Amino acid sequence: MTIDLAIIGAGPAGMAAAIEARALGLSVLVADESAAPGGQVFRAAEAAARDPAIAPDIGPGLPLIEAFRASGATYRPATTLWHLDPAEGALSLAAAGQAETIIARRIILATGALERPVPIPGWTLPGVMGAGAAQILLKTAGVVPSRKTVLAGQGPLVWLLAVQLARAGAPPLVLETRRGGIAAALAKAGTGLWAGRRMLAKGLALIAEARRAGVRVVTGVRNLRAEGTDRIERVTWDGGITPCDTLLLHEGVIPATQVSRAIGLDHAWDAAQHCWRPVVDAVGATSLDRIAVAGDGAGIGGWEAATAAGRLAGLDAARRLGALGEDAFAARAAAPLAARAAALELRPFLDALYSPAPALLAPADATIACRCEEVTAGAVRAAARLGATGPNQLKAYLRCGMGPCQGRLCAPTVAALIAEVHHLPPEAVPPLRPRAPYKPISVGMLAATAESLQQGVE
Repeated sequence: MTIDLAIIGAGPAGMAAAIEARALGLSVLVADESAAPGGQVFRAAEAAARDPAIAPDIGPGLPLIEAFRASGATYRPATTLWHLDPAEGALSLAAAGQAETIIARRIILATGALERPVPIPGWTLPGVMGAGAAQILLKTAGVVPSRKTVLAGQGPLVWLLAVQLARAGAPPLVLETRRGGIAAALAKAGTGLWAGRRMLAKGLALIAEARRAGVRVVTGVRNLRAEGTDRIERVTWDGGITPCDTLLLHEGVIPATQVSRAIGLDHAWDAAQHCWRPVVDAVGATSLDRIAVAGDGAGIGGWEAATAAGRLAGLDAARRLGALGEDAFAARAAAPLAARAAALELRPFLDALYSPAPALLAPADATIACRCEEVTAGAVRAAARLGATGPNQLKAYLRCGMGPCQGRLCAPTVAALIAEVHHLPPEAVPPLRPRAPYKPISVGMLAATAESLQQGVE
């Protein structure tokens, strides 16, 4: 199967790109791991549109989802990209136990973001999970934690989830770990604070709603620890302790770069957000001719910025494939360029306010750094002292990055530990280079893919 444009991800960026490209006559296929369009921010929006706990927050995504469904794009939900050949434009997809290879003239990666790993003592205990996972359960199944719930960390999602859980009748205790000072964040904001006043007002309204709903907040939390025997029983921190049945952790999000790193795109260190991101131009084009990246996968900006970036990437695909002239492209790109700039105005303030603590990035020796292989931070430090200079070289010493998650969870922590041992800035340690398959697949799928490719050659 050969198409004009393949899009990986059906979040705001992927849907917006598909809508623009289809409007200009391109054949478009959108593959997404979720069962319905929306991405994380609008996950299950259609099914949960009347749920009072989350309806106010997912409502803005419904028109975008409706436009995407009406666009005529071929939509493949519950489908995983496990290999990509950027030179040939060959995408290997897996769904319902079956494998398929398609060829695309242009490819947009709209893979979004993932939660920054929060490796604290005890984070592998049953009952401890990411705040994003809890939000997925709430959106897709209406499930909320029972008994004593603690939500620990920092960032806008902490307040959003606290409010959503409170609306659902399960208000958590919030342990805020923020270290960024208001004054320093204001200095970073500049004129962006006024330009981004609408988003700022939304955030302040969430905090006010959380407090009205009875959400108790402890600020200035340091040295967070999850403790228990067979599962979490309590959470402790410097000067405090509380019983706990469910601990939700969150320290912001970072771009999901597993595919972009695996195919060799150029990446740059984002000092403000403490993460690697693909190098893209104003419309999402990358160092490889056929590949674009749109949305939070190219740098965290939120769903409105992602939507605008998706529109730009879709328009650029049409231009590159001959469906849109230069003058028409410039005219149509003006609005999403302005929309993205407006959506990013508040970003410097948020990045400064919610900067992750150094102790989180490089945890104490006894803390598990790699969950898949149960490797401690101390073992990583020891390997670095023996000569490991980066996550890729570390594989000769330990199995970090070789488990089922392929480094999605451990790679940022491992790199930070190596940088600490060698007294290097974080950008001096190259990121882990994942290999296909990007997600686990069966041998049967590999065989089916090989047969499909052979038939194509014949």
